[in-house]
Order: sequence, then structure tokens, then C-alpha cells
Amino acid sequence: MDRLTKNEQLGDLYAYYRALLTPGQQRYFEAYYYDDWSLGEIATNHQVSRQAVYDNLKRSSESLVKYEAKLHLRANDDRLEQRLLTVLASLNQQDLPAAQHQLQIILNQIRGVSG
Repeated sequence: MDRLTKNEQLGDLYAYYRALLTPGQQRYFEAYYYDDWSLGEIATNHQVSRQAVYDNLKRSSESLVKYEAKLHLRANDDRLEQRLLTVLASLNQQDLPAAQHQLQIILNQIRGVSG
């Protein structure tokens, strides 16, 4: 996976799991990924070493990936989005039974009911 794709995925995960990171992790993450600061700039600003910043960002990234692996918030939203797109396509084709079926699947997913 290239760096841009990885950064994009981490940004998406951060949107879901930001509150689970410490305030310090949030500051470093936002400075690096959103404000485009270098490790050196963050280190100078927070009066720590570049290695400390690197280690913090690495732990934060690993935590975000771990949270998604356990909680699946992003994956569930992605599935819901795809199903809603299917509903829209069915409605555009005036296929009301298919749209109703997909909406029932979405409701079941939201309620945590299988099938």
C-alpha cells in the first residue's frame, strides 16, 4: 500500500476513533497528518525528540487499526453506504420491491439482526 493510501485510511480511522486516543496522541496525529508538520517541527513544538514523536505516531496508528479490527465502525458504515447506493439505484429503476428489500436489510443491520 502506498503512503498516500495509508495516510488516507488512517485519516478515516481517526475520524471514527479520535476520542479513544490520548490528547497528546491527538495533537501529534493532527499536526503530522492534517497540518503537514514534519517530525522535527512537532518535536520542537512539544519539546521532545523526533524519535518520541515517531514512536507516538506509530503507536497511535497501530491503535487506530486495532480499534477498527475490533469495532468495525468504518467497515459497517461502508456496508451501509453501499446498500443505500443499491436502494437509490433500485429507486431510479423504479424497482420498488428491490428497494424495499434492501431497506429491510439495512434496518436489520442497524438493529443487529442477521439475515
